[in-house]
Amino acid sequence: MLEKLRQLVAQTSLQLSDSQLQQCIDYVQLLHKWNSAYNLTSVRDPAEMLVKHVMDSLVIAPHLQGEHFIDVGTGPGLPGVLLAIYYPKKHFTLLDSLGKRVRFLNQVKLQLGLTNIHPLQSRVEQHQPTKHYDGVISRAFASTADMLQWCRHLPAPTGSFYAMKGAAVQEEIAALPDFVKVSAVIPLQVPELDASRHLVILTST
Repeated sequence: MLEKLRQLVAQTSLQLSDSQLQQCIDYVQLLHKWNSAYNLTSVRDPAEMLVKHVMDSLVIAPHLQGEHFIDVGTGPGLPGVLLAIYYPKKHFTLLDSLGKRVRFLNQVKLQLGLTNIHPLQSRVEQHQPTKHYDGVISRAFASTADMLQWCRHLPAPTGSFYAMKGAAVQEEIAALPDFVKVSAVIPLQVPELDASRHLVILTST
């Protein structure tokens, strides 16, 4: 699996050390192990997880600006865990409302030695941070318009929303609330993934 991940990463501009690659593999193995009991992801095959979870998460890394991020509706830590592996000096709050997912993330934090993640069980609209975030990240979490309404209180004035989306990007952009503007729509290339991916970056107006 390590060699397979190395080949996938080589098809991108991403730079990961051997220890970072190993952490990604360790994460996949933990996810696979816990998945049978906790049903954390519909992807059952670890080799598929490398593409659909690891690479699909990592491709947004070059576009993040700032130091403190929150991954809302993180599920089993996607993309937050992978981004924390990629950026050991940046801090990621991993927010989810389900206790079983947060328990899994605490185990990930312990076993992978990820001191820069903070798993947190809460509904997003109830989370009141002591310090606002440079970036609010969402992947497969509601529509962009809903995500913005629920997360409006989370970013710093200069912060951004990072919405990871599939193909129907323009429809969602057309329905955006007026308190944000689109900074960029970036097509993402995920090696060996036969699906359209985009990163929509939004800032406050």
